Amino acid sequence: MIVTGVEPYMKTRYKVFLDGEFAFVLYKGELSRFHIREGEELPEETARKIRDEVVLKRAKLRAMHLLEDMDRTEDALREKLRLGMYPSDVIDRAVGYVRSFGYLDDRRYAENFVRSRQGTKSRKEICAALRGKGVSEELIGQAFEACYEEAGEAEAIRKILKKKRFDPGCPDEKEIRRIYGYLARKGFRYDDVRQVIQNYEDDA
Repeated sequence: MIVTGVEPYMKTRYKVFLDGEFAFVLYKGELSRFHIREGEELPEETARKIRDEVVLKRAKLRAMHLLEDMDRTEDALREKLRLGMYPSDVIDRAVGYVRSFGYLDDRRYAENFVRSRQGTKSRKEICAALRGKGVSEELIGQAFEACYEEAGEAEAIRKILKKKRFDPGCPDEKEIRRIYGYLARKGFRYDDVRQVIQNYEDDA
């Protein structure tokens, strides 16, 4: 394999290209350690050793650190590793590594997400947010089945009305339309909104 390019990348790191294709990112000291110079040959065995012993190890540690920092979906973790310029096969192996220890679990993530937001967001908003994080429709459905309480929808509406300082005692028609429109855009059903508003004075 021929080293066809060594390009500076973020301070002391460099992108290495082999046979015209991006291979991996190394620190300056690692370039010297493995005798990587543009235009020179790099034995395939050495390239494999770099991927397995240096780049993969670094990707595993990075994945662990990212999950210690905050819970993430697999899709979000993969994106973070892609931004770190890790090769796709290395990302696959790093993701498999953290998953094997139970640190990565989209089902658990989805259930925790639903539980923590069902009192402040509509079901539609929660679904959209989970889709945006790369959670599958199947896991989203299972998460709602496992832990969503229909009462949470009404509670979320009540919290929004309170935050908006909605006064059911003297609302004019314009204010009513504004509140209904706002909640509809947030994904709440008309019947749920109507029921909460009708009982709002009693619940307040």
